[in-house]
Amino acid sequence: MSRVGKQPIEVPAGVEIAVAGRKVTVKGKLGTLEQELPAGIEAKQDGAKLVVTRQKDDPQSRALHGLARALLRNHVRGVSQGYVKELEVHGVSYQAAVNGQRVTLKLGYANEIRFEAPQGVKVECPNPTLIVVRGADRQKVGQFAAEMRAARPPEPYKGKGIRFKGEHVERKQGKSFVGTEQ
Repeated sequence: MSRVGKQPIEVPAGVEIAVAGRKVTVKGKLGTLEQELPAGIEAKQDGAKLVVTRQKDDPQSRALHGLARALLRNHVRGVSQGYVKELEVHGVSYQAAVNGQRVTLKLGYANEIRFEAPQGVKVECPNPTLIVVRGADRQKVGQFAAEMRAARPPEPYKGKGIRFKGEHVERKQGKSFVGTEQ
Protein backbone atom coordinates (compact mmCIF):
# COMPACT_ATOMS: atom_id res chain seq x y z
CA MET A 1 0.00 0.00 0.00
CA SER A 2 1.01 3.59 -0.48
CA ARG A 3 2.41 5.07 2.71
CA VAL A 4 0.44 8.26 2.17
CA GLY A 5 -2.66 6.68 0.67
CA LYS A 6 -3.28 4.10 3.37
CA GLN A 7 -3.54 6.66 6.18
CA PRO A 8 -7.13 7.62 7.02
CA ILE A 9 -8.13 11.28 6.92
CA GLU A 10 -9.45 12.66 10.21
CA VAL A 11 -12.67 14.59 9.57
CA PRO A 12 -13.12 17.39 12.16
CA ALA A 13 -16.51 18.36 13.59
CA GLY A 14 -18.44 20.70 11.31
CA VAL A 15 -17.15 19.13 8.08
CA GLU A 16 -19.54 17.10 5.95
CA ILE A 17 -18.36 14.66 3.29
CA ALA A 18 -20.55 13.23 0.53
CA VAL A 19 -19.24 10.45 -1.71
CA ALA A 20 -21.19 9.85 -4.94
CA GLY A 21 -19.35 7.40 -7.17
CA ARG A 22 -15.97 8.95 -7.96
CA LYS A 23 -17.03 12.47 -6.92
CA VAL A 24 -16.27 13.58 -3.36
CA THR A 25 -17.81 16.78 -1.97
CA VAL A 26 -16.34 18.34 1.17
CA LYS A 27 -18.43 21.00 2.91
CA GLY A 28 -17.42 23.13 5.90
CA LYS A 29 -17.64 26.58 7.44
CA LEU A 30 -15.30 28.12 4.82
CA GLY A 31 -17.00 26.71 1.73
CA THR A 32 -17.56 23.66 -0.42
CA LEU A 33 -14.91 21.86 -2.49
CA GLU A 34 -15.33 18.97 -4.92
CA GLN A 35 -12.81 16.41 -6.12
CA GLU A 36 -13.15 13.88 -8.92
CA LEU A 37 -11.21 10.73 -8.02
CA PRO A 38 -9.11 8.98 -10.68
CA ALA A 39 -10.31 5.65 -12.10
CA GLY A 40 -9.55 2.76 -9.76
CA ILE A 41 -9.52 4.92 -6.61
CA GLU A 42 -12.40 4.85 -4.13
CA ALA A 43 -13.25 6.83 -1.00
CA LYS A 44 -15.43 5.66 1.89
CA GLN A 45 -16.46 7.47 5.02
CA ASP A 46 -16.00 5.44 8.18
CA GLY A 47 -17.41 7.45 11.09
CA ALA A 48 -15.17 10.48 11.63
CA LYS A 49 -12.58 9.18 9.14
CA LEU A 50 -12.31 9.11 5.37
CA VAL A 51 -10.50 6.10 3.89
CA VAL A 52 -9.10 6.08 0.35
CA THR A 53 -8.49 2.68 -1.31
CA ARG A 54 -7.32 1.45 -4.71
CA GLN A 55 -8.33 -1.54 -6.81
CA LYS A 56 -5.02 -2.41 -8.51
CA ASP A 57 -1.42 -2.49 -7.31
CA ASP A 58 0.39 -1.19 -10.40
CA PRO A 59 2.74 1.82 -10.07
CA GLN A 60 0.23 4.22 -11.67
CA SER A 61 -2.51 3.23 -9.21
CA ARG A 62 -0.14 3.50 -6.25
CA ALA A 63 0.85 7.03 -7.29
CA LEU A 64 -2.76 8.10 -7.82
CA HIS A 65 -3.74 6.55 -4.48
CA GLY A 66 -1.41 8.84 -2.55
CA LEU A 67 -2.34 11.83 -4.73
CA ALA A 68 -6.08 11.37 -4.20
CA ARG A 69 -5.65 11.01 -0.44
CA ALA A 70 -3.48 14.15 -0.26
CA LEU A 71 -5.97 16.20 -2.32
CA LEU A 72 -8.87 15.11 -0.12
CA ARG A 73 -6.89 15.89 3.04
CA ASN A 74 -6.14 19.38 1.66
CA HIS A 75 -9.85 19.90 0.97
CA VAL A 76 -10.83 18.81 4.49
CA ARG A 77 -8.26 21.15 6.04
CA GLY A 78 -9.21 23.96 3.65
CA VAL A 79 -12.93 24.01 4.49
CA SER A 80 -12.25 23.78 8.23
CA GLN A 81 -9.16 26.01 8.75
CA GLY A 82 -8.34 27.56 5.37
CA TYR A 83 -5.00 28.38 3.79
CA VAL A 84 -3.02 31.63 4.01
CA LYS A 85 -0.08 32.87 1.94
CA GLU A 86 1.64 36.13 2.83
CA LEU A 87 3.74 38.08 0.36
CA GLU A 88 6.19 40.87 1.22
CA VAL A 89 6.95 43.69 -1.21
CA HIS A 90 10.57 44.94 -0.97
CA GLY A 91 11.97 47.92 -2.84
CA VAL A 92 11.93 51.70 -2.82
CA SER A 93 8.41 52.89 -3.78
CA TYR A 94 7.26 49.33 -4.50
CA GLN A 95 3.76 48.94 -3.09
CA ALA A 96 0.52 47.01 -3.30
CA ALA A 97 -3.13 48.00 -2.92
CA VAL A 98 -6.38 46.02 -2.89
CA ASN A 99 -9.69 47.33 -4.22
CA GLY A 100 -12.38 44.65 -3.82
CA GLN A 101 -10.96 41.55 -5.49
CA ARG A 102 -8.45 43.46 -7.63
CA VAL A 103 -4.80 43.73 -6.56
CA THR A 104 -2.75 46.63 -7.95
CA LEU A 105 1.03 46.41 -7.76
CA LYS A 106 3.47 49.27 -8.33
CA LEU A 107 6.81 47.58 -8.92
CA GLY A 108 8.99 50.11 -10.73
CA TYR A 109 7.56 49.44 -14.19
CA ALA A 110 6.00 52.19 -16.31
CA ASN A 111 2.52 50.76 -15.69
CA GLU A 112 0.80 49.27 -12.68
CA ILE A 113 0.24 45.53 -12.69
CA ARG A 114 -3.30 44.38 -11.89
CA PHE A 115 -4.46 40.94 -10.81
CA GLU A 116 -8.05 39.78 -10.40
CA ALA A 117 -8.40 37.29 -7.53
CA PRO A 118 -10.08 34.01 -8.52
CA GLN A 119 -13.42 33.04 -7.03
CA GLY A 120 -13.04 31.67 -3.51
CA VAL A 121 -9.82 33.60 -2.82
CA LYS A 122 -9.79 36.69 -0.60
CA VAL A 123 -6.97 39.23 -0.73
CA GLU A 124 -6.08 41.76 1.97
CA CYS A 125 -3.42 44.43 2.11
CA PRO A 126 -2.92 45.56 5.74
CA ASN A 127 -0.08 47.85 4.65
CA PRO A 128 1.44 48.73 1.24
CA THR A 129 4.27 46.19 1.65
CA LEU A 130 2.24 43.14 2.73
CA ILE A 131 -0.27 41.08 0.75
CA VAL A 132 -2.33 38.36 2.48
CA VAL A 133 -4.04 35.74 0.30
CA ARG A 134 -6.68 33.52 1.98
CA GLY A 135 -8.97 30.76 0.80
CA ALA A 136 -10.24 27.22 1.25
CA ASP A 137 -8.68 25.77 -1.92
CA ARG A 138 -4.95 25.28 -1.39
CA GLN A 139 -4.20 25.12 -5.10
CA LYS A 140 -5.97 28.40 -5.93
CA VAL A 141 -4.35 30.25 -3.01
CA GLY A 142 -0.86 29.03 -3.89
CA GLN A 143 -1.26 29.62 -7.62
CA PHE A 144 -2.55 33.18 -7.19
CA ALA A 145 0.27 34.01 -4.75
CA ALA A 146 2.85 32.54 -7.16
CA GLU A 147 1.47 34.58 -10.08
CA MET A 148 1.80 37.80 -8.07
CA ARG A 149 5.33 36.85 -7.00
CA ALA A 150 6.25 36.20 -10.65
CA ALA A 151 5.40 39.84 -11.52
CA ARG A 152 8.70 40.86 -9.88
CA PRO A 153 10.60 37.97 -8.28
CA PRO A 154 13.28 38.94 -5.75
CA GLU A 155 16.58 39.75 -7.38
CA PRO A 156 19.83 38.61 -5.73
CA TYR A 157 21.80 41.90 -5.62
CA LYS A 158 19.54 44.31 -3.72
CA GLY A 159 16.75 41.91 -2.74
CA LYS A 160 14.06 44.02 -4.42
CA GLY A 161 10.85 42.33 -5.54
CA ILE A 162 8.00 40.25 -4.13
CA ARG A 163 8.77 37.29 -1.90
CA PHE A 164 6.86 34.93 0.33
CA LYS A 165 6.95 35.84 4.01
CA GLY A 166 9.90 34.08 5.59
CA GLU A 167 11.54 33.30 2.23
CA HIS A 168 15.30 33.72 2.30
CA VAL A 169 16.86 35.37 -0.75
CA GLU A 170 20.52 34.51 -1.21
CA ARG A 171 22.26 37.83 -1.76
CA LYS A 172 25.20 38.16 -4.14
CA GLN A 173 28.10 40.51 -3.53
CA GLY A 174 28.17 42.07 -7.00
CA LYS A 175 31.09 43.61 -8.78
CA SER A 176 33.62 45.74 -6.95
CA PHE A 177 36.00 48.14 -8.64
CA VAL A 178 39.59 47.46 -7.61
CA GLY A 179 41.35 50.19 -9.54
CA THR A 180 44.20 50.21 -11.99
CA GLU A 181 47.86 49.78 -11.30
CA GLN A 182 50.24 52.39 -12.70
